Amino acid sequence: MLPQSLALTTHLPSSPFPTAHVNRGVSLILPKCPKTHKLSWLTKKNSCPGLSIRPPNCAISVVSPEPTQSELANDGKPFPAEVSRTIMELASVGTLSTLTEDGWPMGIGVRFAVDPEGTPLLCLNDSISKVSVNSKSSFHVQLEQCGVRTSQCTVQGVLVKPEDPKVLEKLQSVWKRRFGYDVDEHCLYAVSVEQLLQIEDLGEDGVWVSSSEYKLASPDPLRDFAERMITEINLHNMEDVIRFCNVYVDLNFRVSDARMLWVDRLGFDVRFWSSQKDVFEVRIPFPREVADEKGAKSSFNCMSQLAWEVERNFHALEFEKAKKLKKIMSKGRFEKVA
Repeated sequence: MLPQSLALTTHLPSSPFPTAHVNRGVSLILPKCPKTHKLSWLTKKNSCPGLSIRPPNCAISVVSPEPTQSELANDGKPFPAEVSRTIMELASVGTLSTLTEDGWPMGIGVRFAVDPEGTPLLCLNDSISKVSVNSKSSFHVQLEQCGVRTSQCTVQGVLVKPEDPKVLEKLQSVWKRRFGYDVDEHCLYAVSVEQLLQIEDLGEDGVWVSSSEYKLASPDPLRDFAERMITEINLHNMEDVIRFCNVYVDLNFRVSDARMLWVDRLGFDVRFWSSQKDVFEVRIPFPREVADEKGAKSSFNCMSQLAWEVERNFHALEFEKAKKLKKIMSKGRFEKVA
């Protein structure tokens, strides 16, 4: 996998498992544009250098049968391996599936943490572990985004029981850091990652991620405050989100409603509605990659300012708009949620 940027340095110790072979309450309020046509920032030094000259292009979220890594990168989105690492970092409950002694598939919900390479660490009781240990297993994790999208990943591997005292000590430290309490070393198990299926939403095709890609990827740096950011934007700045769609996307209709779904270091996803109640989803990248909450807020503010200028013809349309849309077919479910 060709990384899009330098991976963040983790503060956790290196993974004790061998490589498999197969916040703060900072308010995010976008600046309200003045009702007069005279822009207040024209008399001031531009706080978004270069942005008013070359606005960001939009890339649309499209699910293809077998996308290549280069195609995924051109969408302005993190690679599936990075998305998977982010899901595993944010979630704390998953479903472990194995075969019982008589051949029946069985899935159980369990709490889990992950080590620095993303290996799932599970806390199991004896009745479950004796049946499943050293057997092929899958571990399914879901992350709901804004109440309308469910990103998920499924790890395929083998359920193993660590025995090395030093390894167990490290795993206990990982568990306590995640949940805030100690766990009995006899209850700790791990799922070795052979490969992983990452799916953007329910009912969509997925992308297979190799063990090496997954372990080398880093979780998104905005993950710990992404949900709070989009909640505040959807609550206080809905006009800006709608304007993003009308300005940065090539549409033959006006957007009647929109909500932000998720934000990461490369951009954000928006779901929007037409006046005919059709539902679409679009990916809008940031003008440049961001590394923290401050950078994301700055990019949002600059893009909001530029979109306001373009909408009121204070700025020429000097960029190519995105033309592909991902239409959400089961719109009834999402309209009910919205």
